[in-house]
Amino acid sequence: MPIVFCSLEIHLPHSHSLKEKRSVLRKVVDRLRSRFNFSVSEIEHQELWQRARVGAVAIGPNRIVLEGLSAKFIQESERILGGDLLRYDVDIFDYE
Repeated sequence: MPIVFCSLEIHLPHSHSLKEKRSVLRKVVDRLRSRFNFSVSEIEHQELWQRARVGAVAIGPNRIVLEGLSAKFIQESERILGGDLLRYDVDIFDYE
């Protein structure tokens, strides 16, 4: 059973408080969740105002399906976040 893990490193330059950061991040996470069948959550930098790391995980029938799905997930993330997406990582591995 293949599993894909996507990590998004995000910079939120217009955020001036944790409350504001969470509001912006919630909209991004909700939009990605509704569009893709991924489990999405903030996984790092919870205490910083202007940085966030979001993790997204999905399982699928084979690697080819997950490669296509993760590519679309990253494209949508880039479209939503624009220049605020600093970097991303995608890992696909098999779990037996």
